[in-house]
Amino acid sequence: MPPLSSAQQKAMVTQFVSLTGTTERHATRYLRSTGFKLNEAVDVYFAAGSEQQGPSAVETKLDGLFSSLRDDQNDDKDRLELESTMAYLDGKLKVNLENAELFIALELVQAPSVGEITRKGYVDGWKAVGAGATHQEHATHIQRLTSTLSTDQILFKKVYRYTFVAGRERDQKSLSLETAIIYWGMLFSPPGMAWKTKNHDWLELWQTFLGEKWTRSVNRDMWNMILEFALKTVADESLSFWSEDSAWPSVIDDFVEWCGQKGIGKSESMDMDRDA
Repeated sequence: MPPLSSAQQKAMVTQFVSLTGTTERHATRYLRSTGFKLNEAVDVYFAAGSEQQGPSAVETKLDGLFSSLRDDQNDDKDRLELESTMAYLDGKLKVNLENAELFIALELVQAPSVGEITRKGYVDGWKAVGAGATHQEHATHIQRLTSTLSTDQILFKKVYRYTFVAGRERDQKSLSLETAIIYWGMLFSPPGMAWKTKNHDWLELWQTFLGEKWTRSVNRDMWNMILEFALKTVADESLSFWSEDSAWPSVIDDFVEWCGQKGIGKSESMDMDRDA
């Protein structure tokens, strides 16, 4: 094989970087060690283990950005506590802390709780979305996600489900009812998905029902099934999708019955048929 020209070597370095995500310096070293045999060099690289890679340039920038958010006196080396977390969300990202936009940001950085962000979650989260490595770029990305939250069902489901994870108190498996009601209010209102139909404000009905009839905490299954129920309700306010034989949680069965007593949904007509 004739010697490779500098242009060919450069192209091979570019290919190596693309395949492995490492730096050009590392790519050149591995290629030279194998006589610029690309496949062999890539095999050697991965066989050597990920510890040979080191952090990418973006990871290094994000890591530094995270460090700049820390309060040396109050925060752990790899974690932002409540005050620093809120300062970041409100001051740097310009997130509205009183609506669903808060949960978009928390899900993105995989915050373990509403008042805590870890270094790993921050770096991995922002790296994964490829939004850049400045607070301004990140704020713009959050704004873009917020503008589509009410119409992007995949995004909304992801944010909704993560809210349960971040919203729990430490070491608790469920949300308190009071907290769950607040979070439902945030998620099912703009910029989130409005839980309303032409004739009914389902969010208001749900909150009223809970205040009258429910006293227990909210577990993960109940939390997730309320989302599925809400989506079906928006598509069919008659509640014709519900039946006594379906596998809805009992709280939803009770809610449908409660609605029927108020002349909402199909339950009223079912009751009338039984009475006749």
